[in-house]
Amino acid sequence: MTYLINLIGQYGVFLVFAWVLLEQAGIPVPGYPVLLVAGSMSAAGQLSMPLLLFTAVLACLVADSAWYVAGGKYGGRVLRVICRLSLTPDSCVSQTESVFDRWGPRSLIVAKFVPGFASVATAMAGATKVPRGAFLAYDAVGAALWSGLGLALGWLFAPAVETLLLTLQNLGRWGLLLLAGAVALYLARKAWNRLNFRKQLRMRRLSIPELSNLQQNGHDVVLVDVRAKRLWERERIPGAMVFDPAEWASSEASPHRDATIVVYCDCPDEASAVIVARALKGAGFQRVHPLQGGLEGWRLAGLKVEPGAAAVPPAASAAPSVGTVSEASA
Repeated sequence: MTYLINLIGQYGVFLVFAWVLLEQAGIPVPGYPVLLVAGSMSAAGQLSMPLLLFTAVLACLVADSAWYVAGGKYGGRVLRVICRLSLTPDSCVSQTESVFDRWGPRSLIVAKFVPGFASVATAMAGATKVPRGAFLAYDAVGAALWSGLGLALGWLFAPAVETLLLTLQNLGRWGLLLLAGAVALYLARKAWNRLNFRKQLRMRRLSIPELSNLQQNGHDVVLVDVRAKRLWERERIPGAMVFDPAEWASSEASPHRDATIVVYCDCPDEASAVIVARALKGAGFQRVHPLQGGLEGWRLAGLKVEPGAAAVPPAASAAPSVGTVSEASA
């Protein structure tokens, strides 16, 4: 444990850069403990506070720029990668997308303070073609606030942090084991939350062939895209409308109360679609189903997406031809 503390004191700046870079890249490691220790060492005169702040912000910008570029190139596919990397269950659901849709690049200022939102926001900035200059400006402000707060807390509570480090140092090997156990407990808790979240997503999906059959047989089918409006404007399943919670608050006055409503997203396990589908059922809509595979499943089936201008009314859209696509298991 003494060696570890000496290592932090000697290579604190490099450790801060590497640790923050890993966290912002999507690796499930807690970043604030390292910033707190670095801030306390700065209060003791061992490390330079301005250099630490610059290093942490630089690490954030490097990782976020990578997500920004990937989001611009691959769009929704990157969001699914983030969901699979992160142990935070809500990193891909519609609530986080709606925040970015409402506030745009300004949401980057607070994104790092919202669990599961930072990487999603940076990738969405690229996917929705936010200008690079605006992205870097807002992201730098957010990174400075997030990093500065962690370092400042370490500075303010330096005596308490120093006492904790000395206690761990006196415990020797047991202190190192205690620290490793705390990290393992943190990761285990996140993994448990994710497992419980996946259990909540158990709901029958409608396969693409089933959707095609409903449309071909003349059923009233309403396609609802639950992604952010900016992503819907970029590409969507033909005939799909963007989800607006105000328009779906109750089935009583809705023109779609007797229709079969098919909701889809573009994330693993159709998480956003399931959440919205359950909310619609709670609002009184009877026939609501998430689409198996979502937008990515639609692409893999060889079907075309609709870009550009507003979608045609769902009732007027022609039934898609799925050819020999095999039905996915529900």
